[in-house]
Amino acid sequence: MKKLLSSALLLTAALTSATAQNVLDVNTKKTGAPIQSTMYGIFFEDINYAADGGLYGELVKNRSFEFPDHLMGWQAFGKYNVEDDGPFERNPHYVVLKDPEHKERRTGLVNEGFFGIGVKKGEKYRFSVWAKAPEGKGALRIQLIDENSMDEKQEFVEEELTVTSKDWKKYTVTLTSPRDDKHAKLRIFLKGTDPVAVEHVSLFPVDTYKNRENGMRRDLTQALADLHPGIFRFPGGCIVEGGDLEERYQWKNSVGPVENRPLNHNRWEYTFDYRYYPDYYQSYGLGFFEFFQLSEDIGAEPLPILNVGMACQYQNWENEKAHVAIDDLQPYIDDCLDLIEFANGPATSKWGKVRADMGHPAPFNMKYIGVGNEQWGEFYYERLKHFVAAIRAKYPDIKIVGTSGPVPEDVPDNTYRFEDGWKAMKAQKADLVDEHYYRDEQWFLSHGLRYDTYDRKGPKVFAGEYACHGKGKKWNHYEAAILEAAFMTGFERNADVVHMTTPAPLFAHVDGWQWRPDQIWYDNTQMFKTVSYYVQQLYALNAGTNVLPLTMKGQGKKAKSQPVANLEGQNGLFASAAYDAKTQEVIVKVANTSRTAQPVVLNLADVTTAGTATTWTLSHDGMDDENSIQRPELITPQKGTAQVVAGKKQATVSDQLPAMSFRIYRIKK
Repeated sequence: MKKLLSSALLLTAALTSATAQNVLDVNTKKTGAPIQSTMYGIFFEDINYAADGGLYGELVKNRSFEFPDHLMGWQAFGKYNVEDDGPFERNPHYVVLKDPEHKERRTGLVNEGFFGIGVKKGEKYRFSVWAKAPEGKGALRIQLIDENSMDEKQEFVEEELTVTSKDWKKYTVTLTSPRDDKHAKLRIFLKGTDPVAVEHVSLFPVDTYKNRENGMRRDLTQALADLHPGIFRFPGGCIVEGGDLEERYQWKNSVGPVENRPLNHNRWEYTFDYRYYPDYYQSYGLGFFEFFQLSEDIGAEPLPILNVGMACQYQNWENEKAHVAIDDLQPYIDDCLDLIEFANGPATSKWGKVRADMGHPAPFNMKYIGVGNEQWGEFYYERLKHFVAAIRAKYPDIKIVGTSGPVPEDVPDNTYRFEDGWKAMKAQKADLVDEHYYRDEQWFLSHGLRYDTYDRKGPKVFAGEYACHGKGKKWNHYEAAILEAAFMTGFERNADVVHMTTPAPLFAHVDGWQWRPDQIWYDNTQMFKTVSYYVQQLYALNAGTNVLPLTMKGQGKKAKSQPVANLEGQNGLFASAAYDAKTQEVIVKVANTSRTAQPVVLNLADVTTAGTATTWTLSHDGMDDENSIQRPELITPQKGTAQVVAGKKQATVSDQLPAMSFRIYRIKK
């Protein structure tokens, strides 16, 4: 009995000692800096088949036959020819299907889709085509097929389409799939002997997000909405620049009738030869109107990024010929000014009318614009001046986002000059500075105080691209997500200077990725959310309205209270606190990055009532584990509770944080 009692006393003493080292003091008496509604957002770039083959609902690849190889993505058979005098000026190519001149032969086309065409049992799919019949009449058989089927027939659904005019018209039929199939194909047979010309061959799920004809894939869009993002940065990323200026993203090509939006060469087709996809182009079907509309749908402020007259510096370095001369910048400046008119101008203005004609007479009320992506050096700074001057003169209320380059600090050879970037942005009075960092575990563990010493009077911070790239293992594993959660406490603690954040690229197709980590992965019919996604969601849903001071006292008599950011004596803990004026709750976020469980005590000054705190926890044993198509919910946040013990001047929460975990507490004040 004495042995048991002695052991219990030793355990109690050990826990008390450990707890004393992990006492987090939260001052709820006075709220601090407001947390911007834009604090936690999303960044979209058409990489990893994020647009065509991903978020954009179109299931047909090369639908307008405009790839340099006009039949790439198609298998043509029988008698046919490709013509280039079609009804759409910027997409002139089409295919004429002709009589095979033998009753047992066939003429037609098969489209492979994006790694196949994904269909679901019972779902409806809208097939549409612009067509004409040179003889005044003609017919097509429209099928979804399984080429490897062991059934009697390859086709598992078929509809007939009759073409009734010598003039180009749009025809539509609906196919209802009787089965699930991730890798179906679309087949078009010419029926009879009368020729038919086809252009802009399209297949969409009827059940797109908000049921729009040129709509987004529902499950992927809903995943974005569920993040509750405050800001939406688009369309990139490096595609804003292009490998050369000819292939830069040009927003004016991405608006207007979808059939007449020209094809654009996607720089991610050729950038990585070890992940090479020769059929990766941009249809612009997901264009700037759709980006603005999507921002509105999910409640996020739109942040478009436009070209500053420079091609990708990685590929062109100091090659002046790759960039626009300063005297020739006006068309690029006009693109920025015209975009603001497109987004915010009245329906009677030139570009406001384009928006209204597309179905949105009301302005989108855009507040931010970014000029340049990851640019650095005098080439960038000198060009940006002209954009800033023009935008300030015509639209003084628009906030301008500049960039500090592709890395978060000066590098030894001074190639990127991070500090010079910040000096230039301050000199030009940019409203926000876009910082990018893809770094390993040690960097995230050692930079918890990154923003504590930033100039409070200068431009605000936009962490526009960031992710923990595990050293030697760049994927979406659990450990990296926990370190991101830990680092993000520094965003919140410094909300007076950090106004926007958007993590690593958003989407990736499991069969067609080039870059990772990413937030959401998918195949043609299913998707899963990564642990990093859940970290972002937890922050966004528990942002609060104002920062609360949170400190932890180190060891020793002379130890001072410090921010909780894995400092000496803090046992791998990171933490931040906020107050939510809407719900009158204190929200505390704590990440334990140590490999052992940590006892913690939250002291809540000016909270004097007992109760139950709601908690959300990410905890998992396998550091290299990740969610997947096969196990989409292997690691998800778990809801729980913690007891709040009342005191005379403060309430306390005593808890045990699992090793390598992240927990949020919501406590009624």
